[in-house]
Amino acid sequence: MTSRTGYFTHPDCRKHEMGRGHPECPERLDAINDHLLYTGLLDHLVQPEVPLVPISVVELAHSKRHVAALRGMNDALLEDIDAGGPKYAQIDPDTAMNPFTLMAALRATGAAVAATDAVMAGELANAFCAIRPPGHHAEHDRSMGFCLVNSVATAAKYALERHGLERVAIVDFDVHHGNGTEDIVSGDDRILMVSIFQHPFYPHSGADSTARNIVNLPVAAYTKGSVVREMIEHSWIPHLEDFKPQMIFISAGFDAHKDDDLGQLGLVEADYAWITSRIKDIAKRHSAGRIVSCLEGGYNLNALARSVEAHVRVLADL
Repeated sequence: MTSRTGYFTHPDCRKHEMGRGHPECPERLDAINDHLLYTGLLDHLVQPEVPLVPISVVELAHSKRHVAALRGMNDALLEDIDAGGPKYAQIDPDTAMNPFTLMAALRATGAAVAATDAVMAGELANAFCAIRPPGHHAEHDRSMGFCLVNSVATAAKYALERHGLERVAIVDFDVHHGNGTEDIVSGDDRILMVSIFQHPFYPHSGADSTARNIVNLPVAAYTKGSVVREMIEHSWIPHLEDFKPQMIFISAGFDAHKDDDLGQLGLVEADYAWITSRIKDIAKRHSAGRIVSCLEGGYNLNALARSVEAHVRVLADL
């Protein structure tokens, strides 16, 4: 029987790369896709087309200035190709653009928006977007931390503005604080953001947030999954139950896995499955089951692939 879980990805998301040895690499998507194919899980997922997101939709979450800056850098890179010039434009020490980066980012956000449309239309029960570059560090007016366009924040705003929802939730379990998402949604009472992340750690934010629609759980390095589960049960879940979101968006970062060198937390596949099941419980009660999940971090390729499998199996009831 075919699942009504969508799997959104596109070859353009592989074309963005930031140089040899960079952990946020195209092989991340290969690892996920190959593993889902090997396990047979991919056969149970619906794989729709992924469009480029319109610029007007990106501007629901980002300033016109930010979008114009990205387009300007992209145009310069394309001109440099013709002139035989440099291949990359450096944004910060960790983040660069190549001539295909903007298209990859617009395709990634296009996946999140298309998934939102399909879930809202009832064509899919939920969806996972295997996309890159990631987005949750991209602020309203700034790119940083491997991120250029904030796919989850854009899709959440799109669900409110274009589909007329009144309340949506964003759940972020990446090892790093989603400062960009918080910057975009802070103070918007239509959006509840709940997150858990290692602290102190990059981007060195989130522990002192005061906005009433933000519920952050900073945790110390080497915290294990059992502690994370208990914190989620006692903090996220009551807030989500009270808020009654009509749709849930997930910033699905898998770099809190114990085998991931970019973080020092102790989650394993079973923890990601448990977190997903608790989110799904909330969605069943309040959101007609509507969930759109988007890949953020996760840099140990084997651990990433296994964790995505655990996450998607719960989404798809497999």
